Amino acid sequence: MTAEDDMALATRLAQEAGDILLGYWSAREALTIATKRAGDFVSEADRSAEQHLRDGFASARPGDGWLGEETGAAPGSGRRWIVDPLDGTTNFLRGIGHWAVSVALEVDGDLVLGVVHDPVKGETFAASKGTGTKLNGQPVVVAQTADLSAALFGTGIPFGTMAYIGDHAGDISRLMPKCAGVRRMGAAALDLAYVASGRLDGFWERRLQLWDIAAGLVLLREAGAVVEGWDAEERPEDTGTVVTATRALFPQFASTLRG
Repeated sequence: MTAEDDMALATRLAQEAGDILLGYWSAREALTIATKRAGDFVSEADRSAEQHLRDGFASARPGDGWLGEETGAAPGSGRRWIVDPLDGTTNFLRGIGHWAVSVALEVDGDLVLGVVHDPVKGETFAASKGTGTKLNGQPVVVAQTADLSAALFGTGIPFGTMAYIGDHAGDISRLMPKCAGVRRMGAAALDLAYVASGRLDGFWERRLQLWDIAAGLVLLREAGAVVEGWDAEERPEDTGTVVTATRALFPQFASTLRG
């Protein structure tokens, strides 16, 4: 198998999962919704999409490992598929058309492939290590914004009983006076894809899960973004904390956030 084969498989399965989700989206009032914790929901839409992805990868790549938001981890070879079947579940359930399927491939601890598929907008962001980032098959790169005062950033705001609410409020109070705005859109995978494609100039959030960010990290790196954890030496895939921006903006952006 080749990297091209893996990309074709991941893209096909992500888009098929997106079609499954669109079926539930059109009848979402009938969904049975469970609460995992305050403000964190799951439905049969999430579960059906993830089962399709898991079955598809198990059939096509039977020796590979697995990590899914709803089904957990399964051991395998040095390869592991990391999946969020529905990133932005709250948006989905509320009828807000900003959610995505996220699929990544990790080989020997290194993220090498990422696909983020937005079914509502018909957009598929994809990247393999060393080949750049594409949107619907066309190359994209990070924005060329050079002035922090003109920059638009994305973030995720903690909710419910989650930690870091106070820390995040401090981040925003430091950054807002220096930039053009901050968006909280509710789907981290798409936020990272938007940085990679130049729609946002940067993004930060603490303590995300690996399935939230794995695909987006590949998109970012291949599109030319600087990607760090809260500290420069941290890897987001190890800590779940992401600080990313264009190369021109990153030093001032990161120093502002880190205080």
